[in-house]
Amino acid sequence: MHQINEIYINGQFVTPHGEELFDLFNPATAQPIGQIRLADEQDAHAAIKAAKQAFPEFSRTPKATRVAHLKRMHAAVAGVEAELTQAIIEEYGAPVSRAVWMAKHAASVLLDAARVLQDYDFTRRIGIAEVIMQPLGVAGLITPWNSNAGFICGKLAAALAAGCTAVIKPSEMSALQTSVVTRALHQAGLPAGVFNIVTGRGETVGAVLSTHADIAKVSFTGSTAVGKHILRAGAETLKRITLELGGKSPVLVLDDTDLKKAIPMALQAGFMNSGQACIAGTRILVPAHRLAEVERLIIKEVANIRAGDPQDPNTSVGPMVSLKQWQRVQAYIQMGIEEGAHLLAGGPGLPDECTAGWFIKPTVFSRVTNQMTIAREEIFGPVLSVITYKDEAEALAIANDTPYGLQAYILSTDVKKAHTLASQIDAGRVLINTLAHEPLAPFGGFKQSGIGREYGTFGLEAFLEPKSILS
Repeated sequence: MHQINEIYINGQFVTPHGEELFDLFNPATAQPIGQIRLADEQDAHAAIKAAKQAFPEFSRTPKATRVAHLKRMHAAVAGVEAELTQAIIEEYGAPVSRAVWMAKHAASVLLDAARVLQDYDFTRRIGIAEVIMQPLGVAGLITPWNSNAGFICGKLAAALAAGCTAVIKPSEMSALQTSVVTRALHQAGLPAGVFNIVTGRGETVGAVLSTHADIAKVSFTGSTAVGKHILRAGAETLKRITLELGGKSPVLVLDDTDLKKAIPMALQAGFMNSGQACIAGTRILVPAHRLAEVERLIIKEVANIRAGDPQDPNTSVGPMVSLKQWQRVQAYIQMGIEEGAHLLAGGPGLPDECTAGWFIKPTVFSRVTNQMTIAREEIFGPVLSVITYKDEAEALAIANDTPYGLQAYILSTDVKKAHTLASQIDAGRVLINTLAHEPLAPFGGFKQSGIGREYGTFGLEAFLEPKSILS
């Protein structure tokens, strides 16, 4: 059993002032695997104090020094890749193929930030003014359970590259990953107080970061509901805030595409990260006259999608992270049935091969209207909706008929047409015939999918404030 009794403040592993013990579970077995002692408000205040004290000196470090810090951090996290992969599988249930990618991503974002920083000019001339990009101050970084290690490293990398110091509040449900990453980052040897990692609840540690006068910037990834709360809480001190929130991503399958290639990619976009992904393509938009063909292909493909043991390399859909999340997704599946959607594959209950754990059958509803609950709300599980359209104008209207706008997908053999449609979709990213990730391109959402951008130069500048000097 794992017992995690330390947080990281001012360059040291310390026992939290908080005394609450939080149970950790393996979602593939639903069995407890340990406990973490949670930090409280007093711990958050101590971490902010350490970060504030470290900021003046760190913010003035030469760019080359910060590049060197990031490269050491990358090497340290890369060195624990195997341990981090197993932690992701054990506490989150990610299939091993996904977990390996997630562990590599946690290291790679640090090197990506070093490369962006290396080429970034903090001073530029605009007319008679010298414009200097100045670090904001202490950053509060709040990370989610569906990619905890990657978000810890990614948000921290951008903040440090800008010259900010940081207090990180990781998800309490991801304590094993946090422990592995924290020990690795400590080995990189950064100055004390530059980063602090304080695992606690959102209503305690998160609330302090959202309201404390010494926090200049909050970067949060999570639900839209919590993001709105953070935005309201930060308004009193006019914090700079980046929010990466929910999504209900459309997958536009155009009439010209080869369905035998498009449908497997569409399902992969929808079931990625076991459906627990804000960028998951959960609404598959198809031409009405090809619905029968689409349904036959989906039934065939879903039969080959394995939900089960995350350690099995043939598994592509792992369990939900918690019993609460499993119950939530089950409720949405039942809702889809009650609203009259056609259950094409999957359905309520555990997959046939699973006798324990918080597994969901890979589920696809067809003949869904865009006004049904399962098409409007973010389910955050392996549940997809097939929606028909009569022409591309209607497809575009359906794609944009959502409060979200994080990511979208277009599958077509006519790349020029796909680009034209992409320019008209309200989403922060549109992927055409690919599921690739570009770490240097901005990532973030339109509408209620968030505010601001992460990654690349845009992500760096989210932690900077421009100052004009005229003489």
